Amino acid sequence: MMDEKMQAASFEVKMSRLEEIVKRMESTEASLDEMLKLFEEGSALVSDCSRVLREAEQRVSVLTKGKDESYVEVDFDRTEG
Repeated sequence: MMDEKMQAASFEVKMSRLEEIVKRMESTEASLDEMLKLFEEGSALVSDCSRVLREAEQRVSVLTKGKDESYVEVDFDRTEG
């Protein structure tokens, strides 16, 4: 589980920590107990980072050319597909 300091950290700090966790888990030096703790921490970080990305995506809008060739602001979701 994430400590309070990590919960308050920026998205970039959390992603950096996730990279550290992956590197540590890929090494053969970690014990099973440490691997389980790292997995739990990483899972919590992934969940939190995914939430932050979903929230950011909801706030994003983009400019798209309309039928009359002028630019129109549309929600991010409407530009997909």
